[in-house]
Amino acid sequence: MTPSAQELWGLLAQAGDMPYGAARIALTEQVIRHADTAGDPELRFVSRIHATQSYVYGGEPAKAFVTFSWCLAEFDAEPAPYHGNWTHTLLWYFKTMVSQMTGFPEVPLDRAQAVLDDMERRYRDSGHSLQAVYKYRYVLARHVGDAAATAEWYERWQTAPRDELSDCEGCDPTGKARYLAEQKRDEEVVALAEPVLAGRLTCTEQPQNMLAALMVPYVRTGRLDAAVDAHRRAYGLVRGSLADLGDIGDHIEFCARTGNEHRGLEILQRHIDWLDRAPSPASAMSFASASALLLHRATALGHGGTAIRRAERDDTTVAALADELAAQARAIAARFDARNGTTRQSRRVEDLLAAEPFDVVLPLSPAARAAAPVPPVPQRPAVPAPEVPAEASAEQLLALAEEAEDADLDGGPILESFDARFPDPAALGPALAAKREELRGGQHWGARDGESAVGAWSRAAELYAEAGDDGQAVALASRAGVARLLLGDESGAAAVEREVAYREEHGGTPREVASAWSRLAMRHMTTGAPDAAATAQERADAALADVDDPRMHARYAVRRAQIAAGGHRHEEAAEAIGRALIFYREHGPDDQLAGALLLAGQLSIEPESALALFDEVLSLGDPDTVINGRLGRANALMRLERPAEAVPELIEVVALLTERDMPPAAAAVRRDLAEAYQAAGRLTESAEVAEEALSELRRLGDDGRADDAQLLLANTYRQLGEDKIALVHYEALIERMTELANHAGRGQIREYAAETLYRSDRDEEAAERFGEAADDFHEAGDLLAELRVLRRRVAALHFADEPEEAVDTVTLARERDAELPAEADGHPQVIWERHMLGWEAGRVLMSRGRYADAIPYVAGAAAPLREIGALQEADNLAGMYAEALFRSGDPAAAEPVLREVLDERPSDADPAASQLPAALLAEVLDALDRKEEAAELRTRYGITGRD
Repeated sequence: MTPSAQELWGLLAQAGDMPYGAARIALTEQVIRHADTAGDPELRFVSRIHATQSYVYGGEPAKAFVTFSWCLAEFDAEPAPYHGNWTHTLLWYFKTMVSQMTGFPEVPLDRAQAVLDDMERRYRDSGHSLQAVYKYRYVLARHVGDAAATAEWYERWQTAPRDELSDCEGCDPTGKARYLAEQKRDEEVVALAEPVLAGRLTCTEQPQNMLAALMVPYVRTGRLDAAVDAHRRAYGLVRGSLADLGDIGDHIEFCARTGNEHRGLEILQRHIDWLDRAPSPASAMSFASASALLLHRATALGHGGTAIRRAERDDTTVAALADELAAQARAIAARFDARNGTTRQSRRVEDLLAAEPFDVVLPLSPAARAAAPVPPVPQRPAVPAPEVPAEASAEQLLALAEEAEDADLDGGPILESFDARFPDPAALGPALAAKREELRGGQHWGARDGESAVGAWSRAAELYAEAGDDGQAVALASRAGVARLLLGDESGAAAVEREVAYREEHGGTPREVASAWSRLAMRHMTTGAPDAAATAQERADAALADVDDPRMHARYAVRRAQIAAGGHRHEEAAEAIGRALIFYREHGPDDQLAGALLLAGQLSIEPESALALFDEVLSLGDPDTVINGRLGRANALMRLERPAEAVPELIEVVALLTERDMPPAAAAVRRDLAEAYQAAGRLTESAEVAEEALSELRRLGDDGRADDAQLLLANTYRQLGEDKIALVHYEALIERMTELANHAGRGQIREYAAETLYRSDRDEEAAERFGEAADDFHEAGDLLAELRVLRRRVAALHFADEPEEAVDTVTLARERDAELPAEADGHPQVIWERHMLGWEAGRVLMSRGRYADAIPYVAGAAAPLREIGALQEADNLAGMYAEALFRSGDPAAAEPVLREVLDERPSDADPAASQLPAALLAEVLDALDRKEEAAELRTRYGITGRD
């Protein structure tokens, strides 16, 4: 059915409230299609006026040429009263058209000149200053590279008087700032810009354009902190706008020239897919040339092979994309120069591609590495290297190397001596060759080369079998099997089980039996069976009970702690790791001690104790545990509510993970960093890091963590007062929860969205969202949460002036309350929700003069609230109940209720806090014709009026 003109006006108003982008454009175009047949000429005109602005700021400016030309032609051909209302807007849009024409090489240069001439004629005819005309003649001259004309029009622009058609007080100085910056008159730029930024800029393009214009002048004048702030603030304002793709290129260039190649790559990866739908060839050229500069810098730094992912194209590399984008930028510049008859745009591209870094390194990202504190590394006695007897036999050398491995010492020198003297172990027979491969596997495993370790142990198993040593063959195959399991290959399980079966049938030394059962414990741990793992490890401990080998007992204590922790038996885990620590602190080595300390810190209930343990980890200087040590330290600091100290720890973890090419882990820790920034009250940094984490986690396909990051981001924007942005993220998450059929999650997010709408005085929408959240919680079986959001819906309906729907919601909430299990009746939260629902109902009814109707909702609510310690709420409800009784004609019943409120107040309470119930009691006493008592009460509580 075709919508009516009235409905179309409503849709146009709705589009005007939407953020710029594809959705706003689509709705405006829908209005235009129907407006042409709705018989409302004004609607046809106004919808195209709105579309012109939506196209420009929504990233499709080419379409604006059509709608603007249509409006201008109708304005000239058939003047109507409504045209007069839009004269200023039409004259204003001339500036936008000229600016956009410079962005499309397909638009003839004489066409842009003609539009400028028409603009000047209309400005003169309407009595306006030509200041804006001169500015856009300057813009066109600068674009084509006519230096003399640029200087002339710049001077005339600066000296002409401003009027209501001049660009805003942020945009005009920004254009001047860019001109001055090109001439490196940086101090003038700063002096010009700072008073502008000190004011309130509400233009669509400000303050982000001014801040971007300041970035380079700030660097060149040594104002480095200001440069960082300008980049962060400006990029945060344009990062979601396709229309600003060219400006995003400025930020990529800034990263490339300030030692922030990694951040630049993150920004490029976030926006590279936008290049295929760039708003204009000019913006594509700016983005491509800046990106090529960055990518060439990254290639020179050794990152040319890093992958860049694109949505609808094959993935590429940094080096390949650098050449591709440089070629694209050059090709677009050539098209402009062919149109303009100059080489201005090609020179700009070449100058940018050849730009050198500034002589500074700035930490632009809130996730950039800072100087995190490092505990001092203690001076420990050096562990003597094992001696290598000069005349030792092959058997003796391998035995010494095995002893070193068992003692957690470096047997490398021994094996180097063996390899030098016996380069062909196979010539020594399969038994010795097997032992050499077994030890080689240990070396690979110690070097974190799991695949090579599996290969060596598997070859050792084959050689032991060839030598007729079946026990060692099954043991090495089992060792390789455990390694496979730890690497995620479940095929290793069978070999582990075969070793246990072999020992059950054939026996072995206590160490061999214990090793078989302990490997089975590890097999169960990798498959999430902690109880089975505990049983297997108990068998290992029993086999080793009479063996005097403290080091092996310490290893097994660590394993018992890991198994117990996996089964949530924390006391048992803490006891086991405590015994391991006693040994490793005395005997080392440091890497084993560091691993035990990490586990102890993770198990520690007391955050102060955990912090001390992680400090000890870091003091050892072990490179393999530094990441988890810092991460553990950060978590302990967060538990201690010291988030500002956690921030540098998490920044260092992000840097270390990035250096080790672990992007999924780095993205996950970025999310934790955003939370730490939020907890520390640094909300701007929190939002920026959460945006980075969200983008990376979505790119990596880790949607669970991405959802978590997006929720954190939405809540941060809400704290920043950026309610519109917060709501966009909440809506995206609601869609995600719908896809996942996660009713509880969707209810929580809908409640957050409703809170945001309620705070923004969008009460009808808030009520709708609270209602949807209630349905979700009901579906999820969370009746208490449902009761909570129904109560909040009543509040929203009260302010939306929907009293009957509010009362219906109270009725529904009471029905849901009745469905709660009997044991919930005494729960403090249930009591609070139940009776505060009565308060909301009373507020709805009493504010509309329906005092008698309110009485059933508020009667008897005060006492249960007092019992759970909600004294203020109890007093409020008692006062509401008394007022309902009084206003409905029963002052005698109201008096004892109010006296109880006053009697419940502590003797040392501020008298002013009792004025409201005392004032109401005085009114009651007046109504009961007890004037003297009323007067005495007013005097006692300092009540000066009767209201």
